[in-house]
Amino acid sequence: MAISANDEAIEAWDGVLFDRFAQFRHVFLPGLAIHSDRALTRHPPREGDRALDIGCGFGDTTRQLRGLVGPSGTALGVDAAARFIEAARGETVEAGVEDVRFEVADVQAKSFDERFDYAFSRCGTMFFANPVAALRNVREALTPAGRLCMVVWRRKLDNPWLQRAEVAVEQWVTEDEDSDEPTCGPGPFSMANADTTSDILLNAGFEDVTLERSDAPMLLGRDLDEATAYVMALGPAAEVIRLAGDDAERLRPEITAAIRDVLGEYDDGDGVQAPVSTWIVTARAPG
Repeated sequence: MAISANDEAIEAWDGVLFDRFAQFRHVFLPGLAIHSDRALTRHPPREGDRALDIGCGFGDTTRQLRGLVGPSGTALGVDAAARFIEAARGETVEAGVEDVRFEVADVQAKSFDERFDYAFSRCGTMFFANPVAALRNVREALTPAGRLCMVVWRRKLDNPWLQRAEVAVEQWVTEDEDSDEPTCGPGPFSMANADTTSDILLNAGFEDVTLERSDAPMLLGRDLDEATAYVMALGPAAEVIRLAGDDAERLRPEITAAIRDVLGEYDDGDGVQAPVSTWIVTARAPG
């Protein structure tokens, strides 16, 4: 079997990261859905479109696309992690949504046999080892003038709770460079710079690239305990903790207290609300 440049990231997403996303999906999905709903409202697929959902995760955006393209359209969700696809299929059956397909696929390594009119991704394109190659495959799968719409994180500086939590952790531990733990790839902020993202898409063969800032509050937890547990499980601070291994476990009480101090500033009594900033990115295949 050929070795993929994304194998390590796939191992992480199909293992520990799947477990953590499943545990905290009730926290992050509603928050991110604000941004994907906004993107799909402003740049929706057309009725009858064949839609591709890249990095579909639990499949909620794929099911949403299926509703938007109508009875004459189709929706295919792909994800490199088999456990996400298994969950997406099961939840789609439970929801009674028909005519939705899911497929395990590493988009960077896959040439699609079928063609699509519209491609979408909510925070699923930032983890490719070679994003130009991956998005070139997406562009080649689109029909002439086919459209791409994706949501990606903006800078840590524009999401200060993430940055400050990571800094707080790094006062106690640092990542073990010799750790055997798999990493998630380039990371969620690999497309945070507008020029970098534009260059990636242009080099992948897209045209008419636009980036639109999207800001909205996100509920990190119903209380400070839940928010702290969430930030210690997912995101930049969590990755430092995970890759620090035993050192982080020894210092977990101190690290927990440091993150609580950061998140306490966002606790309004009705939950921990923090600002989230993303890019809504659009582009078009040559027509």
